[in-house]
Amino acid sequence: MNDASLGSHLGSQVLMARQPIFDRQQRVVAYEILYRTENETEGAVFYGGSQATSEVLLNEYTSICDAGEIKRVPAFLNLTYDIVVEGNIPDLPKKQIVLELLEDATVDEAFIIGVKNLVDQGYRIALDDFVYGPEYIPLLELAQIVKIDVLAHTHEELVELIKIIKPYKVSLLAEKIETHEMLEACIEMGFKLFQGYFLSRPKLIKGRKISTGQIALLQLMQALQNPNVKPEVLEKLIITDPVLTYKLLRIVNSSAYSLVRKVESISEAIVMLGIPQIKKWTTLIAMSTNADKPEELSRALLIRGRMSENVAEHQKKINASSYFMAGMMSGLHALLDIERDKMLEQVPLGDEIKAAICDGSGDIGIVLNNVINYEAGNWELLPEDFDGEIYEQSYREAMQWTKEAMQAMTEN
Repeated sequence: MNDASLGSHLGSQVLMARQPIFDRQQRVVAYEILYRTENETEGAVFYGGSQATSEVLLNEYTSICDAGEIKRVPAFLNLTYDIVVEGNIPDLPKKQIVLELLEDATVDEAFIIGVKNLVDQGYRIALDDFVYGPEYIPLLELAQIVKIDVLAHTHEELVELIKIIKPYKVSLLAEKIETHEMLEACIEMGFKLFQGYFLSRPKLIKGRKISTGQIALLQLMQALQNPNVKPEVLEKLIITDPVLTYKLLRIVNSSAYSLVRKVESISEAIVMLGIPQIKKWTTLIAMSTNADKPEELSRALLIRGRMSENVAEHQKKINASSYFMAGMMSGLHALLDIERDKMLEQVPLGDEIKAAICDGSGDIGIVLNNVINYEAGNWELLPEDFDGEIYEQSYREAMQWTKEAMQAMTEN
């Protein structure tokens, strides 16, 4: 099934995004799939459609390039009370699915029987936003994962809740982690899985400055902002960085471009790829130079940048590549572990891009804000005239582009 037929099957107002779930090493081990359909029917995307459509969607939203390898990670999918009781689920791949029971479901006999039937079929079960009550004991005996909203509890309450859950054979997942300090505290308490926005915020280190190598890359990115820049000017900037030179040549000679002959110079690479592509690859390389940062952060910023550019192109905006840069740079401070304002002082960016990042102003800022709210699943913050079809298509294409880009980065 191609993208066009899939989009037609789903309808124009299906909104889908994904939120990563990490292990203690901050590696992505799964994604929670967030979605809203036109009629607000929770789960209709997966449970009301065909098995083939569900398979295509799951593959698109859970396939990533991780350390150079293309792999699929499991998807956490929400289940309502009605879906559990009716058991109306297509035969989805059991190893790729964790079925998440929503906290507002009524825990009665019919619900418990429905959950047991799912477990008997081989599905793994997660309990969402768990708060203990005796009625949940049968579910604790059936579940593999228990998700706890760490913002909704004090430290003492969390310790007590963990004591209650400990006798059951479940892994604890901490939801809504917003800082690295909170992450470390949850690891200490015994949580094994983690979900939240801590990656998108810097782990502030006093006196941290952008390194000389990073500044050189950022200066190159500034030169790339000039639409009239000459290839020879870019070549002079690029060859000052041996790593950048090597990576760009490796990318242009990778299977992504299927060239008949090898490209041996940067000037050839610039002519072959064109300025827009050089701009994107340079930005990608700048993102990937921080080896002590989780790969998911670079992946998320690439998706945001590419999605912003895709939306701009769909809407016939001028200079769509500026939207790409704004999306990428909007989270660069987290990669560099400095405050955003300090990052913007040190990074050479155009005024429109800076304004978009700082206060969401201008055409770029409007698109950037919509993209950020879309990827977070904050559907209620999107404007009334929001074109869901454009954003949904742009998001899916951005995920695919990012996967291919990160793979090309690691090819020999």
